[in-house]
Amino acid sequence: MSQPLRRSPRWLIASVLLVFALALAGSAQAPAGTSVLPPGTLGPTDMQRATARKVGRILEEAHYSRASLDERMSEVVYHRYLEFLDGQRSYFLASDIEEFNAYGKQFGDMIRTGSIDPAYLIFARFQQRNRERLQHALALLKTEPDFTVNESFEFDRTHTPWPADAATMDELWRKRVKNDALSLMLAGKQWPDAAEVLRKRYERVLKRVDQVTSEDVFEGLMNSYARAFDPHSSYFSPRSSEEYRIQMSLNYEGIGASLQIVDDYVTIMNVLEGGPAAMAGTLTTNDRITGVGQGHDGPFTDVIGWRLDDVVQLIRGKAGTTVRLQVLPAGAAPGGAEKIMEFVRNKVTLEAQAAHKDVRSVARNGRTLKIGVITVPGFYQDIAAQNAGDENYRSTTHDVLKLLRDLKSENVDGLLVDLRGDGGGYLPEATALTGLFINHGPVVQLRDTAGRLEVLDDPEPAPAYDGPLAVLVDRLSASASEIFAGAIQDYHRGIILGQTTFGKGTVQNLVPLDRWSQKPVNGQLTVTIGKFYRVTGESTQHRGVEPDVPLASPLDTKEVGESALESALPWDRIAGVPFRVSTASAAVPPVAALATEEDARAQRDPDYRWLLSDIAAIDSVRGQHSVSLNLKARHEERARIDAERLTRENSRRAAKNLPPLKSVEELEKTKDKDEAADVVLEQATQVMADMVSGAHIQPQTKTARASG
Repeated sequence: MSQPLRRSPRWLIASVLLVFALALAGSAQAPAGTSVLPPGTLGPTDMQRATARKVGRILEEAHYSRASLDERMSEVVYHRYLEFLDGQRSYFLASDIEEFNAYGKQFGDMIRTGSIDPAYLIFARFQQRNRERLQHALALLKTEPDFTVNESFEFDRTHTPWPADAATMDELWRKRVKNDALSLMLAGKQWPDAAEVLRKRYERVLKRVDQVTSEDVFEGLMNSYARAFDPHSSYFSPRSSEEYRIQMSLNYEGIGASLQIVDDYVTIMNVLEGGPAAMAGTLTTNDRITGVGQGHDGPFTDVIGWRLDDVVQLIRGKAGTTVRLQVLPAGAAPGGAEKIMEFVRNKVTLEAQAAHKDVRSVARNGRTLKIGVITVPGFYQDIAAQNAGDENYRSTTHDVLKLLRDLKSENVDGLLVDLRGDGGGYLPEATALTGLFINHGPVVQLRDTAGRLEVLDDPEPAPAYDGPLAVLVDRLSASASEIFAGAIQDYHRGIILGQTTFGKGTVQNLVPLDRWSQKPVNGQLTVTIGKFYRVTGESTQHRGVEPDVPLASPLDTKEVGESALESALPWDRIAGVPFRVSTASAAVPPVAALATEEDARAQRDPDYRWLLSDIAAIDSVRGQHSVSLNLKARHEERARIDAERLTRENSRRAAKNLPPLKSVEELEKTKDKDEAADVVLEQATQVMADMVSGAHIQPQTKTARASG
């Protein structure tokens, strides 16, 4: 095999230099402006004012959209900032917002001059309202609520009006405190104990209100600017920059998950493939951590309202030690059934994330077919080893090539490449990996901020595998995964199975905001400076790669993916480039026939029917925006949900001639032991078997979609 692409695209290198120059240019330009902050109020430092000017300059001049921070964009930034502070509209009054609106069109000028004091004024009001609300909540704990009243609490307030007055806000918080207490009582606590837990929680949050630093406010403000341009441009404070460095080095001991605070909850943003959390398979994106316990039986520490870095310190620890998380599942309403998850901390390493293989046997037409499965968790490359001249450096392409040789020696009948949850990684690996499966040709087009276009070819002279091929994706397959899947689909080299991918068709650069320092004392900025296009000319941005044969997934495309993110860049297309459809496509049955066969099989398969019913149940919970505050009604709802879950499981077991379970508790104890198969992967291997056994079917005529 020839060496994978050893360079970044030329335009990317040029853009790095451009952005770095912009970051350093004019660092002392423009006066900081006159402070409008009263004494004793948090305000920006002179260094932060200068950093703000750099960030504004980079965003306007280097971001792919070339958007200007005019009055329209200023309003967008302003609303992003309000969402950062009070996304659930539970602190600010309508009168506060009316007062702040005078600043709405000034945010562009504020960052250009570094005169960002008005944003700190808004934060000072937020601090004031936060204190008022928490003091009110503490006062409410003196009297036990009436849990027999039929009333509801609207927990999703992202699209509701700001409370009109203090009385309306008081009523909102009365219900919020009542729901917090009810959530604890559903977990078995009595009112006195629940009130004591909440008292400690609210006092802790109240204390942390006054521990916020100017850096915390500045990071939120700069991210409001960056996210107004697109959801993948971000500002990292010096503290967050160090956290980013640790995560990117993959050299820390923990559970392998990235976290973020969302509405006082520590929320799972990503589960790192190969880490303890991913291997356990129990923790998913948007789950919320409500408590952390040390060891097998240590008491849980309530972490709602904690600072993120403090929660991270609780979760991290020495390899080999145990940590337990109390988790409110994604989409579940506050007070919903929580899960206890136990993890053994370990070092998150590149090795744990390496591509790996499996061979699955499938019966078809009196034959036993061997389907090879290669799972690719990420697109990685040991750049240091490569630069040192080590020809055996680790990379996705090198590892997959070895796995292909092993599978070929095992005489597999077909190959499935599993990219589910693969969020991308090193761009050259996407082109190199594609080259293992197609004849030499273009893989992806890249366009930069200035409109310059570069076509990246696969670096391999000939494919390493030319047999039947399918690629399995889901909504979390992004970036480099989408480049690979899109190329396989465009070349008609194989079929795409699963769910429409994430839709991240942009590329970012990490820009240090310091002239000489080795440490990011002023923080760092990731800025979107390019866009990917398929060889057909279609962007992967926003739309993603659509599967040829859809398979079920619990991931909701309305909540997960580029199209669910605000300010996402739009889909578009450019001219395609000439490419030749793979001759291997002649052996592939028509996609319509494969989809029809899969639909019929899915209706017969008890595991797949169980998965569909489970997804439907999750969807019904996702649709909730309010919950009852009647304790009896909530107990009944909990019992109904548990009963429906048990019924679904026993229906599956009956179809498979397994003994029924008597209780949800029994289900919890047996779920890890009994039938822990990957239902979607099983269906994908069945489709692969259809491809192999149905290869004699005359395929539909296919033509290249690129015009050149």
